[in-house]
Amino acid sequence: MTDEELKKLEKEVKKNKRLASEKAMELHDLIEDRLPDAYAELPGIAQATYDACAAWDEANKKFLAASGEVA
Repeated sequence: MTDEELKKLEKEVKKNKRLASEKAMELHDLIEDRLPDAYAELPGIAQATYDACAAWDEANKKFLAASGEVA
């Protein structure tokens, strides 16, 4: 794998980590500030947070495998 391809994978990991962090903050804000009134929003935000974390995990595993690091 070329350095350019590795940098692209690393950039994808960082992007997915940022998105997962944003979703986690959204979930935190819901829990801290808006429950129990906004309980109906909980499943959607929780699923979006899970999906964002799963996307980060997949991208991170690809990067680690490509860079020769152990996951």
